[in-house]
Amino acid sequence: MKRSLCSTLIAGLFAVASHAGAHDSAPAGNPAGAAANTVAPSAAVAGMQSGIELTAMDRDVRAQDDFFRFTQGKWLKDVEIPSDRSSWGAFNIAQDKVEQQIAAIVAESAAQTNAKAGSEAQKIGDLYTSYMDQARRDQLGLAPLKGELARIAALKDTRGLATLMARLDRIGVGGPVSMYVGQDNKDSTRYVVSVSQSGLGMPDRDYYLNDSDARLKDTRAKYQAHIEKMLALAGHQDAAAKAASILALETGIARIQWTKVENRDPVKRYNKKTLAELRALAPGFDWNAYLKGTGAGKERTVIVSQPSYLEGLDKLIAATPVEDWKSYFEFRTLSSYAPYLSQAFVDESFAFRGTVLSGSKENRPLDKRAIAEVNRTLSEVVGKAYVGRHFPAERKQQVLDMAKNFITAFGEGIDQLEWMSPETKKQAHAKLAKINVKIGYPDKWRDYSKLKIVRGDLVGNMMRAREFGHDYMVTRLGKPVDRTVWSMSPQTVNAYYSPTLNEVVFPAARLQYPLYDADAEPAVNYGSVGISIGHEISHAFDDKGSQYDGDGNLRNWWTKEDEEKFAARGKVLVDQYAGYSPLPGYHLNGELTLGENIADNAGAIMASRAYQIYLKGKPGPVIDGFTAEQRLFMGLAQARKGKARDAALISQVKTDPHSPAEFRVNGSLRNHPGFYEAFGVKQGDKMYLDPKDRVIFW
Repeated sequence: MKRSLCSTLIAGLFAVASHAGAHDSAPAGNPAGAAANTVAPSAAVAGMQSGIELTAMDRDVRAQDDFFRFTQGKWLKDVEIPSDRSSWGAFNIAQDKVEQQIAAIVAESAAQTNAKAGSEAQKIGDLYTSYMDQARRDQLGLAPLKGELARIAALKDTRGLATLMARLDRIGVGGPVSMYVGQDNKDSTRYVVSVSQSGLGMPDRDYYLNDSDARLKDTRAKYQAHIEKMLALAGHQDAAAKAASILALETGIARIQWTKVENRDPVKRYNKKTLAELRALAPGFDWNAYLKGTGAGKERTVIVSQPSYLEGLDKLIAATPVEDWKSYFEFRTLSSYAPYLSQAFVDESFAFRGTVLSGSKENRPLDKRAIAEVNRTLSEVVGKAYVGRHFPAERKQQVLDMAKNFITAFGEGIDQLEWMSPETKKQAHAKLAKINVKIGYPDKWRDYSKLKIVRGDLVGNMMRAREFGHDYMVTRLGKPVDRTVWSMSPQTVNAYYSPTLNEVVFPAARLQYPLYDADAEPAVNYGSVGISIGHEISHAFDDKGSQYDGDGNLRNWWTKEDEEKFAARGKVLVDQYAGYSPLPGYHLNGELTLGENIADNAGAIMASRAYQIYLKGKPGPVIDGFTAEQRLFMGLAQARKGKARDAALISQVKTDPHSPAEFRVNGSLRNHPGFYEAFGVKQGDKMYLDPKDRVIFW
C-alpha cells in the first residue's frame, strides 16, 4: 500500500462581533469581539508574540461569515501568484525558503571542481552543472535518447510490448501498466509486487471522456496539438496523424480505467493473483517478460489493483496497430525527458504542462529548476546536509512533545464517542497505541554510492537515477520490511501517514516559519503545525485508514453496527463538501475528498483538545486582543493560506483528494463546536451549520 500523502503543498491551493444584532463588523479597538473578554486580562503574557499575521487579515470580513478571508483576506487581495507558479500560499513560501537554503548547499558542491569521484559533493555538483549547461543540451539535441528511441522503433509486434514496457518502467517513462513494490496490505511484514492502471498523459480520465465540459474539451484539443509539436520537434513529417492516433489510444486507455473514487477502496484494489491467474486476465500480454524486465521475475504472486482494467487492456492491445503503440511510447519518452533536452523541447513541454494544465505564465528560472532536480534526485544526500544546518535538535523534541499531546487527545476523543460501542473503542485504542511518530529526518541515511553522476550528461544522469530508484524499490523483495525508511526527504514541506506502517511522518522542512513559529505562544502552533499532526493521526481512522489495524494489515476491526454508523457520518460529510464550489461549474467531489476531509475535521478537533492538555487546566493568554483558542483557529487558517489559478483548481477538483484551501478551513471549522464557542458563531452567520448537520468523527 502506498503511503497516504497529505500533500498540503500540492493541495494547498487553497469581523468578529458579539452578534447582538445584525452582521456588524467588530469594534476597531477589540478585533476579537466580545469573545476576547472570556479570558481575564491577567492571563495575557507580556512580551510574548501571538504568531498571528495581523497584516494579512481583512477586518471587513466577519470571522463568523468567512473565516478563511477574515484571517487572510487582505493577503489574498494583495498578493500576486508568481508568474512561474500555478498557486501560492504558506507552503509555497516555506518551500521557497527551503530552496534558498538548498541553493547554498548545491553552490558549495558545484564550486568543488576537484571533488573526489563518487563523493556526495561530486554527485551534487555535477548533476547541477549538467542541468545548467543548456548550451550543451541544445548541441546534443535528441542524441542522448537515441538508444531508447531505437528500442521503441524496433518493436515488431504487440508481443514485444511487455519487454519494452518493463524497460520504460525502469527509466521512469512508464506505460499502460505500472508496477510497484510495497508492503502486502494483508501481511504488512512482507513486500509484494502490485500492478495497476497507468498510461495517461493528462491528469485524469475526465480530460479525455467528458464532452460536456468546454474547458476540458479545449484542454484535450491543446493536448493533441502539443503531441503534434513534440513529434515534429523529433523530426516526424506525419506528426499530425500520429498525434491523432496517440490521443485515440490514450482515450481508449482512459475508457477502461477505474475512477479516482473507485480507486479509494483498498479492499476492492486488493486482488492477489498467481501468475496463471494474471495471465488469464490479460493473455495477450507477456507477464513473464514484464516481471523479469522490471526485476521481479522470481515472484509467484502479484497484487492486481484493477482486474477489469487488465481485461480491457488486453482487448485494447489486440485492437491497436503496433505502429500506434510505437508512436505512443515515443511520445511518452519525449515527454518524460523533455525538461532535460534542448530548449525547444523544454519550452513546448512547459507550454502544455505548465501553462495549459496548471496556468503558470512562465517557466521557473533555469537555476531554480536545476536546484529542484538535484533536490529530487539526490534527496537524502541533500537532506543530510539540510538538517545539519537548518533543523535545531530542540525543535524535534518540541514537536514530539506536541505529538504526544495529540495522541492523548485522540484517545480522549475515542472515549467520548457516543455512537461507538465499547468493543470497537477497544480496537481503536489498540491501533492508536501502536502509531509511530517520526519527526525531522531518518535515523539512517540512504546509500547513493552505486548511482553514477557524470558532468555534461544530464539525460544519462536522469536515466541512471531513475533506474537506481527503481532497483532500490525492487531489491526490497524477499527482505524484512524496513520500518526505518522514509517516503519523504527531510527538506520536503509536507507530511504523511502510512497505513501499512501505521506511522505519521513530519519532515524537518514542515516545521519552519510560516508553518511553525518557534517564538510564538504555543496556541498558534497547535493550530498551524498541530492541524497537520492531528490530520495525519486522523488518517489512521479515516474511511480508508480505519480499514487497517495497528499492525498495518487490511482487517475489519469494527462491529457491523459501528461500521454502518461511521459510513452514515461519512455520507453527511460527502454531501457537505459536494456543495462547495471553488469555480462556477466545478463542485468538489465529496467522495474523492472524503478521507482528507475526515482528517481535516478530526485534526482540528484534536488540535483544540491537545492544546488544552498542554495548558494543564490553566487559562491561555490573550495576545493582540485574541484569546488563545481564537489564535489556535487563526493559526490553522494561516497554515492553509493560499490561492491558485483556475487551471490548477480544475485539475485539483478532478484529481486531488484534498479540498482547496478555502474549504479545508471553513469546511472543517463549520463542524467544530470549539470554533462556535471561540468566535460566538450563531444562527444566521454564514459559518453556522445546524447542529443536526454537523459531523464529528473522533
